[in-house]
This record gives sequence, structure tokens and C-alpha cells, in this order.
Amino acid sequence: MEHSVPLITTIAAAFGLALILGFVALKLRLPALVGYLLAGILIGPFTPGFVADAGIAAELAEIGVMLLMFGVGLHFSLDDLLSVRKVALPGAVVQMAVATAMGAGMAMWWGWTLVAALVFGLSLSVASTKPKLPPLPQFLLPKKAGSPLKALSCTHMATEKS
Repeated sequence: MEHSVPLITTIAAAFGLALILGFVALKLRLPALVGYLLAGILIGPFTPGFVADAGIAAELAEIGVMLLMFGVGLHFSLDDLLSVRKVALPGAVVQMAVATAMGAGMAMWWGWTLVAALVFGLSLSVASTKPKLPPLPQFLLPKKAGSPLKALSCTHMATEKS
């Protein structure tokens, strides 16, 4: 049986570094996601040292997104969403409009055409909020605000097209 060394080294480096830097981030009272992102940067092609196989890393990233969305689906509750629909639905529309405007404004500042800037802004507005959501209720919001914010995130993710 033949083994694919680039696959094994990419997986081992990614998981090992993500584990270590995730723990470091938690010790610094940051979300573990910060450590995971830093691990991805460190084994990426734009930093010196070990560089993971870009093709395999891209495929593993796709699998990671699928697993993330599967996890979101497991925690999705239609009853919870309906109970906060008066906050979640207008909030989702406002969030998408603001994100689109900010993204398009930034792209226009970079010198992009109006159409390209709008596509960029719309892409930002439908980006997944799952990685950004868990730290917010703990650090920025009172405990009562967590439920509508989670419902807003579920509304946003339910309208995404994968």
C-alpha cells in the first residue's frame, strides 16, 4: 500500500500547529479560532519555513467548511429562530446592507469598478458569521443579547447558498 507523504505531512502539520496555537490563544483569553488562523498562516506559502502542499491544503479547507456548516446545521433550531424573528429578520437585512456598502466602498477606494465593488461587497455580506459569533455575547454584549444575536446569525446562515 502506497502512502501519500504530502497528504500526511500537510494534515499532521495543520492539526499539530492548530492544536498548539489554539491552546496558546485560549491561554491568552482569545478564541481558539485565532490560533487556528495563525497556524494556517504559518504553514501557508507566504511565510518562511515549512510550506504545506497548496492543492491538498485547499481540499482540506473545503472539507473544513463542510464540517463547519454541518455543525451549524446540527445546532439550528427553527423554533428559536421564529421566537426572535422580529429582531432577526430586520437585523439580517441591515447587516447585509451595511456589509455590502462597506465592502463596496472599500473596493471603490482601491480603484475597482462599481460592478466589481458591488460583487465584492455582496460577497462579504453573505460570508458566514459562525466563526465570529461565539466570542461576541461573552465579551461585548449583555447575556440577554446573546439569543437574538444567535438567531440573527442563524437567519443569515440559513439564507446562504453553499
